[in-house]
Amino acid sequence: MHREDTTIPGLSVWRLPVHGDARGWFKENWNRERMVAAGLPDFGPVQQNVSFNDGPVTRGFHAEPWDKLVSVATGRVYGAWVDLRAGESFGRVATMMIDPGVAVFVPRGVANAYQSLDPGTAYAYLVNDHWSAQATAEYTFVNLADPQVGVAWPIPLEQTVLSPADQDHPMLSQITPIPPARIVVLGSSGQLGRALQAAVPQATFVDRATCDLADPHSLEQLDWRGVGTVINAAAYTAVDDAEQAEGRRRAWAVNVDGVRRLADLARDRRLTLVHISSDYVFDGTVEEHLEDEPVCPLGVYGATKAAGEALVAQVPRHYLVRTSWVVGQGRNFVATMMSLAGRGVSPLVVDDQYGRLTFADDLAAGIVHLLRENAPYGVYHLTNSGPVTSWAEVAAQVFAWCGRDPGDIGRVSTAVYGSGKDLAPRPQHSALSLAKITAAGFSPPAAPDRLKAWVQELQTAARDASSS
Repeated sequence: MHREDTTIPGLSVWRLPVHGDARGWFKENWNRERMVAAGLPDFGPVQQNVSFNDGPVTRGFHAEPWDKLVSVATGRVYGAWVDLRAGESFGRVATMMIDPGVAVFVPRGVANAYQSLDPGTAYAYLVNDHWSAQATAEYTFVNLADPQVGVAWPIPLEQTVLSPADQDHPMLSQITPIPPARIVVLGSSGQLGRALQAAVPQATFVDRATCDLADPHSLEQLDWRGVGTVINAAAYTAVDDAEQAEGRRRAWAVNVDGVRRLADLARDRRLTLVHISSDYVFDGTVEEHLEDEPVCPLGVYGATKAAGEALVAQVPRHYLVRTSWVVGQGRNFVATMMSLAGRGVSPLVVDDQYGRLTFADDLAAGIVHLLRENAPYGVYHLTNSGPVTSWAEVAAQVFAWCGRDPGDIGRVSTAVYGSGKDLAPRPQHSALSLAKITAAGFSPPAAPDRLKAWVQELQTAARDASSS
């Protein structure tokens, strides 16, 4: 078999080997392994339908809220498709003859029509969602005779059988373009969640009050109709509290049990799942971590994130994005250092933990890039680029840009800093390799440049607030 693309994005034609002998013929109408390897989306069909046509019949144009793979079991049809998705391809038309040796993949949002050309034609199609009366409310229709669409039907429409509904569908000019499949963002009030609100404003944002992953029923209460992607920016991140009984239970409830339910939902509904993980899945003995390094967490928080990763990996369409040292709107290390600098405090900061900062805006941009470019699914490390630094060096840079002497930062080892404190173990080396995300076409900005700009932006905002 081989694939041919069309002028409609995502609409592909598949030439299928048909093996015939004196008895008739045989074909593989759907071969997941071979077709996916050749570039067909792993669209997960759950229902097969057959439409028998006794004589010349014309059906369509119908755009349903699912993908489908169409072919014929017997006879021939003349297929026609019009793109109803919002964007530059709206209104594009493709047509072709379909016999048993042809299958066509039709993505969601592309209206499908056909005309049977032989008596007893059996038109067969696989779909990746079950029909329901509720789903029919999401159908979009276009008139078969619309001159703007301009299909040159082999048989004049008036000489074929049409349903009354198909005769009365609206013209293309009356159609509201179908929006892309929805994106749902969990954890919308966190640093990454807030950055995603700017990066993908059209998404549906869900905070903890609406959906608490620790609640076994919270995901069921959300509306998943029309959703194609879920970004999980929700997590229990109180690293030190996770070492105590109450925090440990909460960490496992959110980061493992909640993620398991989310992964099950994504798998069942064939969603793309973007899940955010952490450098804490590593023990920090390697100076820079690769995506395929075996996980080896030191503490409870890292263990729950590692367990969550194993669950997400079972979802066919997943991006597991590991990051570290996140800085965004809300509480974070940089904001704390700026506050201390402004109040004349000279803090002690550990100087033997090493990594790179990740600015939430750049993390959000990298996630959007993976989705927009349809990058291969799997694990990606995503932080800002630049030299690996210690926490003390970051603090010194912040103090310098705040007009304080960098020497006011007291440097201390992790062992001394944690002496007498009930702190979770932390990886010494948190730097994540950026080779894979860079190869995928996304180049994270340098952390020092972003840090300086971030400090200056907060300083400007503070001055504006004080003068208003």
